[in-house]
Amino acid sequence: MKNTPLILSIVSLAGVVALACVLIFAHPGAPKAADAADGEGVATGEAVYFNLDKVLDEYDMANDLRAVVETKVESINQEVNRRGSRLEKDIKAFQDKIDKGLLTRSTAEIQSQKLQQQQAEFQQYAAQKQQEIAEEQSVMMNQLADAIKNFVDAYNAQMGYSLIFATQGDILPNPIVCADPALDITEDILKGLNEAYVKDKNSKK
Repeated sequence: MKNTPLILSIVSLAGVVALACVLIFAHPGAPKAADAADGEGVATGEAVYFNLDKVLDEYDMANDLRAVVETKVESINQEVNRRGSRLEKDIKAFQDKIDKGLLTRSTAEIQSQKLQQQQAEFQQYAAQKQQEIAEEQSVMMNQLADAIKNFVDAYNAQMGYSLIFATQGDILPNPIVCADPALDITEDILKGLNEAYVKDKNSKK
């Protein structure tokens, strides 16, 4: 039981590759929105980019979803640890009785088989909970990907860029290593995403 898996972890949002490249092909001639980007000098038809790491870090929806998943993970961890500790205590008590010669061979065999079954059931339970966490994480990332993609689609319908890249990483960010800062639309994307999210939340109250 010393190596019984008890720790379940949440995958970091920043490392998710599913959102690493949001590429949007739009109509170059689309008109600019009056209340859209503040970045002057960026003409329609150009390729621009935004920092996905920063968006995932400062997007209110991402932070809210992360908090929900982390709460669920903590609750699952507590229950798994509780069951694991109880099983480990039972195994230790059984071993103490064996060491002290307090059990007959037949009784020890029966109890040993029972504990082995309990351990197998616990390991199956822990694996099931790990799968539940993986599903929670997958749903969360799909929700974020869908929200960002839909917003960027609508955003570009107004802005008319020919290409929008999503970059990740501060040192030699991928896929864009070097670019004119005037082409960085991260702040516009963040502002629009958060405004849309707040509006959606308020409409559901």
